[in-house]
Amino acid sequence: MPLIRETIVVTADARGRPHIAPLGLIAEGEHWIIAPFRPSTTLENLRANPTATANLTDDARMFAGCLTGRRDWPLVSTREGYPPRLAATLAHWELEVVETREHAERPRFVCRIAGRKAHAPFEGFNRAFAAVVEGAVLASRLDRLPRAEIEAEFARLRVVVGKTAGPREAEAFGWLEAKIAAHGD
Repeated sequence: MPLIRETIVVTADARGRPHIAPLGLIAEGEHWIIAPFRPSTTLENLRANPTATANLTDDARMFAGCLTGRRDWPLVSTREGYPPRLAATLAHWELEVVETREHAERPRFVCRIAGRKAHAPFEGFNRAFAAVVEGAVLASRLDRLPRAEIEAEFARLRVVVGKTAGPREAEAFGWLEAKIAAHGD
């Protein structure tokens, strides 16, 4: 299995309007692959504007927020020709698509890192951060995975969050739990 780095990706449409989405970038040698599901705004944006900005953040709320209707995170400009980055990210990568591999469910956009910059020190993760990210992945697949599987996994993650969360992780996990509860069978 390849390394997958969980990030918040910003893409832009043909008019330059940004879209924020949590995405796991897949390592492939010196490249990173963005593989959005069909249909998605990220997919359409990458076709219109083959660049992206990957944000490396320790704020779990950004992962959960994007999946629960909270996408209004402040953005700041990056280098010309690339989508903006999150204002509160630890670091960002400016990605350029160098190859597109078509696929019926998840086309793959192979990207090279055209630029990178650090903005704040990394002070480590707690287990609750990882639990929120895993919960966000599950919440993004509510229509693809069995409900019982999602609920069982959330029960396990709830224990981790209860033992190790700070305020940001607790808030983020609460958003995800509300999304799961509101989703029909």
